Amino acid sequence: MMGPKAIIHLDRLRDNIRAIRQRVGKTPLMGVVKANAYGHGAVAVTRALQDVGISFFAVFTIEEARELRAANIQDPILVFSHSQPENFQEAVESNIHLNLCAPDDLPKIQSFCASYGASPVFHLKLDTGMTRLGLSFEEAVDVLRQSKTIPGLRIDGCYSHYSTADEGDLHYAHEQHRRFEEFLARADSMGIRFAYTHFSNSGAVLNLPESYYNLVRVGMLMYGAFPSDEVPTDIPIQPVMEFRGPIVSVRRVSAGTPVSYGGVYVTKQETTIGVIQTGFADGFPRPWYEQGHVMYKGQPYRIAGRVCMDQFMVDFGDTRPLPGEEVLLFGEGADGRLTVDEIAKKTGMTTYMLLTAIGGRTRREFADGN
Repeated sequence: MMGPKAIIHLDRLRDNIRAIRQRVGKTPLMGVVKANAYGHGAVAVTRALQDVGISFFAVFTIEEARELRAANIQDPILVFSHSQPENFQEAVESNIHLNLCAPDDLPKIQSFCASYGASPVFHLKLDTGMTRLGLSFEEAVDVLRQSKTIPGLRIDGCYSHYSTADEGDLHYAHEQHRRFEEFLARADSMGIRFAYTHFSNSGAVLNLPESYYNLVRVGMLMYGAFPSDEVPTDIPIQPVMEFRGPIVSVRRVSAGTPVSYGGVYVTKQETTIGVIQTGFADGFPRPWYEQGHVMYKGQPYRIAGRVCMDQFMVDFGDTRPLPGEEVLLFGEGADGRLTVDEIAKKTGMTTYMLLTAIGGRTRREFADGN
């Protein structure tokens, strides 16, 4: 089938992990593989991460955890979403760690522990300022206090999430860190110490080494992109995904020819227009047409007009590509390098949006230079 493809370079993924370890030292890493490993393929990515010693993973939904278990991946998995009682037994039996993030979670957990005789492993989530899922300081202290009355309850982890760790101004991030430290001190005064304490995300890996604790969550960085254009870029990461689209039609058109919807792109001279069989339904970013280009044989060529649902056009000038050849949409390959970081900056999108959008009819292929 002719259509877009995403080549996932697993050797680059492993190299990125090695580079990240140079920054965080001996602190263990948690591989965040939610959203199909940010569009890269959760099972293949997780196995590649196991190859370089990562043995703790994070997803968002219980269904994503089930996918990894079905692939015989046995390492601990943390589910970030608000945990549901109907999943407690499965979590116990499948070594899936759950999120304790609301005061009314505790009665449900207590009821399950009493009836089943065992507890899932929970990570208590403290809301230090994201105002998303998480317990307030006093709620979290109260949960810890009540937890001592529930036989067998396992609250093995404590974590939070930065809202501004990937920005230039870290004032608020430092305040979040202070709140987290204050809570850990309170827990310690209650005789409670957590097996897993984690706060860092990719932005914090670059900006906030004081928040590494004993487990570092890493997502975007290991996929070879930076979480924003405001963070240091001094880690030598490589794009793991190489997104490509096939040329399906080539024609010469005269000067003054309008191209694509709305006719917003008009050719300035006689030129070659190629049709790429990839569109916004496949995750190609529509706003990129305004300033964007693709790479073909090492050279950039401008996107001609608005991206369609299934296709878009490229102005190749006097170059005559052949139908069946491909262009590089982003990533790094034989055609050159075009990063999602650059596209994100010029479109006002984020690297997260760009990578997780890849879907539709996109075929994934896994490459391994090793």
